[in-house]
Amino acid sequence: MINSIGSSFQEKYGKQPLIVAAPGRVNLIGEHTDYNQGFVLPGAVDKKIYMGIAENNTNTVNIYARQFNNSFSFSLNDLQPVKGWPTYLIGVSFYMLKAGATIRGMDVIIDGDIPVGAGMSSSAALCSAYGSAINEIFNNGLSKMQLALIGQKTEHHFAEVQCGIMDQFASMHGKAGHVMKLDCRNLEYEYIPFDFPDHKIVLINSMVSHSLASTEYNTRRLQCEEGVRILQNSLTRDVHSLRDITISELETYREKLPEEVYRRCYYILNENMRLLNGCELLRNNDLDGFGKLMYQSHEGLSKWYEVSCPELDFLAETARAYPGVSGSRMMGGGFGGCTINIVPKAILDDFQENMKVAYTKEYGKSPEIYVTQLDDGAGVITG
Repeated sequence: MINSIGSSFQEKYGKQPLIVAAPGRVNLIGEHTDYNQGFVLPGAVDKKIYMGIAENNTNTVNIYARQFNNSFSFSLNDLQPVKGWPTYLIGVSFYMLKAGATIRGMDVIIDGDIPVGAGMSSSAALCSAYGSAINEIFNNGLSKMQLALIGQKTEHHFAEVQCGIMDQFASMHGKAGHVMKLDCRNLEYEYIPFDFPDHKIVLINSMVSHSLASTEYNTRRLQCEEGVRILQNSLTRDVHSLRDITISELETYREKLPEEVYRRCYYILNENMRLLNGCELLRNNDLDGFGKLMYQSHEGLSKWYEVSCPELDFLAETARAYPGVSGSRMMGGGFGGCTINIVPKAILDDFQENMKVAYTKEYGKSPEIYVTQLDDGAGVITG
């Protein structure tokens, strides 16, 4: 893909580009914890957005997206949100200028192999690739964390998606053979080894996209915030989020909480503990022990946080019953999307085939399956 972008760029714009790449991400454990100031455990994967880019001596950015065979141009003098994928590049341009960065007109070609709609955060990768390219071409010197925060602001205000920082952070900071324990309260992070060469990370797409996702996501946030408000009145110290509450305190004041609110809080507190315990297991190369926590995470997401759906439950349960699979759970906001599975390479082909057959028999449609491994974050490939 790198060579073909270079030759396409030469053919279209008559010059050699800088080529950058930014990966999609997976999250091994720690779901819905980010907006509760908890922990997440993402890793960058070997599915990426690739971007060729060069100055053009104008004040206009010209973009050609090869995977969509679609072109778009915008002036750096008029940076307003638009519908569709170009809004991400416009937004990153806007916030980089606001941060004092230098930007001039550019020609851009975009391609990639991140499956759209699979929950690997292709939009975060797009922001990361473009931000990294601008940083490099114009010697702006912004840090990876600054670029991640610019990507998040772009999602919030140009794409109108109120996401946490995890996706942009993972795309920028990824490290091959590692996941990242990110503290969503203070943005401190630590690389945790995940170096299991005999295993692959396999995503199975349920091919379900429920309209419940956005409204129920907001409902879950409100329920967690309600739990914090109620417990603030009972505890004699500062409580800002569920991060500040222990499981013991939750149980002590359970009767003060509506049942649904209690269940949401119970899941979040236990998910944070699972993640911290999981990091210790990975440090000790205990993949099976970590996988058991993934199964527990899915159970919590399905029964306590109630953001799963029958299709995701079926995929997770079928994988759990498959001999050799270390762990499986739903990944992402819920009500559709993918499960993430840790599968030995020795059974990879059989696992994929059997999961496809079982799911198709149950739901009358074949799931898409993506085999990935952990990779480095955004950076320059050539140029």
